[in-house]
Amino acid sequence: MATLTNLNTATPAMDGVSHLEDPAVMDSALYQDAGCTYARFNGLRLGSYFQPIFSLAHQRVVGFEALMRATDPEGRPRGPHEVFDGTRGHTDTVVLDRLCRAIHLYNFARQDTGSAWLFLNINPRVIAEGRRPGSFLQARLEQLELPPQRVVIEVVEAALTDETLLVDAVRRYRDLGCLIAIDDFGAGHSNFDRICRLRPDIVKLDRSIVAQAAVDPGIRSIVPGMVSLLHESGSLVVMEGIETEYEAMVAMDADADFVQGYYFARPMPQAAVVSEPRFDALFDRFRDMTLQERTGYRTEIAPYLNSLGYASVLLQSSHPLEIACKGFLELARAERCFLLDGEGRQIGANVNSPHSRLESDPCFTPLRDADGANWSRRHYFRRAISRPEKVQVTRPYLSAATATPCITISIAFKIRGERRVLCGDLRWDEGYGSN
Repeated sequence: MATLTNLNTATPAMDGVSHLEDPAVMDSALYQDAGCTYARFNGLRLGSYFQPIFSLAHQRVVGFEALMRATDPEGRPRGPHEVFDGTRGHTDTVVLDRLCRAIHLYNFARQDTGSAWLFLNINPRVIAEGRRPGSFLQARLEQLELPPQRVVIEVVEAALTDETLLVDAVRRYRDLGCLIAIDDFGAGHSNFDRICRLRPDIVKLDRSIVAQAAVDPGIRSIVPGMVSLLHESGSLVVMEGIETEYEAMVAMDADADFVQGYYFARPMPQAAVVSEPRFDALFDRFRDMTLQERTGYRTEIAPYLNSLGYASVLLQSSHPLEIACKGFLELARAERCFLLDGEGRQIGANVNSPHSRLESDPCFTPLRDADGANWSRRHYFRRAISRPEKVQVTRPYLSAATATPCITISIAFKIRGERRVLCGDLRWDEGYGSN
């Protein structure tokens, strides 16, 4: 490898991306200092930092994300976005992108990292618009004798006018043997459409998701569903940006496969873990938290379960629906009660509580008349039918009546030999513990 003796030397002039396929041209911008590889680009010094990525199940590090760190001649730091935003045209961007990958590969390869993955960030515009995608990486991997299956190509968030170019480029990296990851999912342009197109091996959820889920029970309740959808699409999931113990609990509750963030380990010049996280203690606290939440949940819904069960007894004693459900509808979270036949069709109108949103909000006028509606596909109906005479309760879901989160309590029974299912909806937009 060539060594630069003048650290203020700028990146050599390059009039086309193809020049970078010549290792000598790239090496002229690289140098070593104290055993690490650095690069010079437009007067900046570029170096590598590595942040560990941990598997929750294996309770150990399984990979490292390579991060570029830049400083100016006075030693002042420059953020990655600032450096990339300062590039002059597409060729300049490709030069910078490949310099970053080169120093990361050299610095990673010189360390004893076992079988851990190396996550390499690549801007979609670079891999989609560059010539012969993957050729630069392949040459470096062969030079360093680094197996391609240890490299995860991390496609960062960016808009493209033609996604087919990105799909073709990703295919080339996959054919090389690399894994594919999508970064910042849930923010910007990383969405399910890109998931369907690229079929990534790994998806990294944007930091904003875990941050919001940690303070908003409504958001937290939908994150497991998001992770489940990604799993069903064939992707492992990384929850990144975890900075607190509670955010780690959110990731565990959501069934994320991997975690990354300051809570577990900060980026360092070495691809290593200075202090191993105490996963056993973390799992113990998670068990205690979920037990406490289940206990609180059961305590909160117990009056509703009892009230609806009693209402079913009153209905079997020929009481009108409004009278039978009066006690249930007086409870703080109660929204409405309704009765279904044995086929799941609603008998009569909803009986709403005085504080029901459906009753008070004129926006939901089209939904007020539910007489004859078919709810047979709903879980609360199917569960009640499969377990007659036992009160059932659903997980939180979006109510078709008010477009807000709710849970439904239901019980199946018979009136004069005819099967009936009594249902009661509870407002659940803030989870248990608040009204």
